[in-house]
Amino acid sequence: MIKELREKIGMSQASLAEAVGTSQPQIKRLETGQRKLTKEWAERLCGPLNVTAEILLFGWPDDSPAENIETSDITNFGSNVFELPNAKIRDKVVGLGRKIPVYGQAVGGVDGEFLMNGSVLYEVMAPPIVSDISGAYAVQVAGDSMSPRYEDGEICFVDPMRRVKKGDYVIAQIRMDEHGPLLAFVKKFIRHNSIELVLEQFNPPKELRFPASAVATVHFIALAGNA
Repeated sequence: MIKELREKIGMSQASLAEAVGTSQPQIKRLETGQRKLTKEWAERLCGPLNVTAEILLFGWPDDSPAENIETSDITNFGSNVFELPNAKIRDKVVGLGRKIPVYGQAVGGVDGEFLMNGSVLYEVMAPPIVSDISGAYAVQVAGDSMSPRYEDGEICFVDPMRRVKKGDYVIAQIRMDEHGPLLAFVKKFIRHNSIELVLEQFNPPKELRFPASAVATVHFIALAGNA
């Protein structure tokens, strides 16, 4: 799909590489499948290719052809220099009529954690990516510990069924004391083994480590935005 979209808008591999801050051989490997298209790569490529990261990862949701990408969206100012749009107005994305709960609290802790006590702030329509997922829910980010990835007040939509891997963004529920309340942390996943859970935060940059015995759940964040 990357090659198809790139050629549709008239970009060379070198131009796309320059736009996303990588090398032309890396783009070639992504196009031929020699390098796996991860979530991180999809997020870097989606802007220049004028599609969403979800489309790059999972394909067109309604079998829409790549012809939706118009070459008129691009202005060429030289052989290797392009002014590229970083957004495209499309139809509003809505769920399938299903609402899911949003958990959180107005003020987070030092590391952005908040009480996960089952109290629902409100409900929102589930976006398509989680509308069919059993147990899907959302959380409201508290504080700026994950800025610029997630901002204060932003809504993260959670898929509790999806396997989590290194580099994913997650919500981890931690019980700091044996009989204490569950605390929720929205962070980047590093590893989880029989000894510990390691998460990364951005602001300030640091690793958070929790003993495995304190970890209740680690769930995948499928999408985020303002509800």
